[in-house]
Amino acid sequence: MKLGIIGAGMIVNDFLTITSHLKDLELEAIFGRKNNKKIMKELKNKYKIKNIFFDYNELLNSDVDTVYIALPNNLHFEFSKIALEANKNVIVEKPMTSNYREALSLSNLAREKNLFIFEAITNQYLPNYKKIKELLPSLGEIKIVQCNYSQYSTRYDSFKAGSVLPSFDPNFSGGALMDLNIYNIHYIVGLFGKPKNVEYYPNIEKGIDTSGILMLDYEKFKCVCIGAKDCKAPIANNIQGDKGCIYQDTPANICKKFELLMNDGTSKLINENNYEHRMVNEFIEFIDIIKNNNLDKCYNLLNHSLIVSDVLTIARKKGGIIFPADNTSR
Repeated sequence: MKLGIIGAGMIVNDFLTITSHLKDLELEAIFGRKNNKKIMKELKNKYKIKNIFFDYNELLNSDVDTVYIALPNNLHFEFSKIALEANKNVIVEKPMTSNYREALSLSNLAREKNLFIFEAITNQYLPNYKKIKELLPSLGEIKIVQCNYSQYSTRYDSFKAGSVLPSFDPNFSGGALMDLNIYNIHYIVGLFGKPKNVEYYPNIEKGIDTSGILMLDYEKFKCVCIGAKDCKAPIANNIQGDKGCIYQDTPANICKKFELLMNDGTSKLINENNYEHRMVNEFIEFIDIIKNNNLDKCYNLLNHSLIVSDVLTIARKKGGIIFPADNTSR
């Protein structure tokens, strides 16, 4: 894979630390704004990135075959669409797009052109998460599922003081649902599929959800997903069945060790993750899928992302949160 990195923010810096684990990856280029030139030069030198671009079309006309889009949420659709139209494969950070309509548009375009597009969502690729999926039948009939990802954001202090950064800005498709609760949704949808009904009860300030409670109805069981950036609490994921429970005390995107707690009093601590960093497994799979031209697997993963995008869009609209992308036809 000859990768072009789109962006130079915190997540890009985080990603670059794992590239030594990705043997079939070539860091072909990085693209960003000219006011980030110093940062990009530092990244280029540190990680041996071949080229720097300040023009997106120039990058797309280079030897890059895949782009990794790590820009603010509101730009995901536009930059992914342009890349697909230029016959490049796409890895786009979560959330895939601002709404379901945009996600479906990208999905259709990728399938028409036989190109790969992935939403970078770590938990779906972690060995611990796959083990949880394998162990679900041992819990018996599922009754209650609860995920709480509450993490007080220092940006919330700035937000209250009047400085609105992208993660709290509806113009950037921000908010607690899109930033934190999305991990819970991916976690649940990956295990149980599409819910029968979605309700969202957000705490809204200045037109954005700073925290909220998402209710997912699966008919035979109910699920509560909490995402908060304005307050904190012990992080916990619980999957409760009539024969036992799976308990995990790490965020849904990291998915570290978990406990299998059975009604007969037996318990087991499980940890099958094989890398410390949460992003390694997903990029190993992305590279492998493209290398083996496994479009079917890619599109199965894409179907999962479409369900999540639909849940996010329904939840936001029911919670009264509107993004500029919702009011445009593109």
